[in-house]
Amino acid sequence: MRNETTVALRDFSMLIALIVVAAYFWLADPAFLSSRNLSQLAIELAATAILALGMLMIIVPGHIDLSVGSGLGLAGGIAAVLTLEYDWAAPLALLATSAFSVGLYAAMGAIIVREKIPAFIITLGGLLVFKGAHWLVIENKTVPVVQGGATNLYSLLTTYYLEPRAGLALAALIAAALALAMANAKRHREKRGFAVDGEAVFLRWFLSSQVILLFVLVMNQYRGVPLSALILGAISLLVFIITQHSRLGRYLYAVGGNEEAAVVSGVPTDSVVIAAFAMMGMIVAIAGFLQTAFAGASTTTTGQLMELDAIAACVIGGTSLKGGRGTVVGVLFGALIMATLLNGMTLLAFSPEMKLIARGVVLALAVWMDIRLSRAD
Repeated sequence: MRNETTVALRDFSMLIALIVVAAYFWLADPAFLSSRNLSQLAIELAATAILALGMLMIIVPGHIDLSVGSGLGLAGGIAAVLTLEYDWAAPLALLATSAFSVGLYAAMGAIIVREKIPAFIITLGGLLVFKGAHWLVIENKTVPVVQGGATNLYSLLTTYYLEPRAGLALAALIAAALALAMANAKRHREKRGFAVDGEAVFLRWFLSSQVILLFVLVMNQYRGVPLSALILGAISLLVFIITQHSRLGRYLYAVGGNEEAAVVSGVPTDSVVIAAFAMMGMIVAIAGFLQTAFAGASTTTTGQLMELDAIAACVIGGTSLKGGRGTVVGVLFGALIMATLLNGMTLLAFSPEMKLIARGVVLALAVWMDIRLSRAD
């Protein structure tokens, strides 16, 4: 039986940590909570959080992927080269690169499950191969995502903002959709004879709607809701549906919880893992486009160490490295903590050495917390 005190600690520790980190940076520089910096933070969060959501689907069935940082850089570099040097239309370049990334990661997943090679080894090899391939693709130089100051879909990923009125309308639509979804879930539970606390359902909807409205109002004080934040929201919803309301999601948790029992129960474990890696390929491509567009160019350092940020975000958010446990909301909180930490250190002009040390300490503490809380369960 799980320790209720431990559950409460896991639920509130992320919020407390986020408040402490944000308070420190705000006291050091009040500009940290300015609408402009918060808008910048939302854009920076998108790539890290999307990558962490992909990592969630890899860790839940009991695997790990160390290649995603290099894969992210490779995908962004390929799209940039196709757009700039081969004059491909940006949508076509992004689509082709996404298809390539999905195939690449599906193949990597197939090698892992069919040859029974630990994912740690294969993805570590992928880290090196993808990094080298990235440097070859961009020829060890800086490849911008646009030429001559022109704009295209690639550059708009992190430079386009919704108009304030459009942002408010979108917030209203999301709140209405949440109300319908929660009401529908409440009816289904009542039909099945489960007790439902109507006040608790309303409170969840009210708090969620207020958070969404607050986010839009803060973003509107600068330029509006960034397109990258909308992409993160769409990916989060998709991963939530997959992990919580689909057969594939149930299989992912079953494989991570007890693979032998899953096999006995008829779960196609090999296909499940390959599907998880294929989805990771798509997410790596999207995160790569966002990260490259945010930097304005593909360079040899694009995506560096982002695999560690993604893993740390998952573990901070309550995902077990042993598999079988993890939630989308938890991962988003973990990614927000990591993005807040990096954004604050950049704002305060921390040296690169201190940034590396801080990321390493956070990763170590996240793994330690996962082990301690797992023992207490």
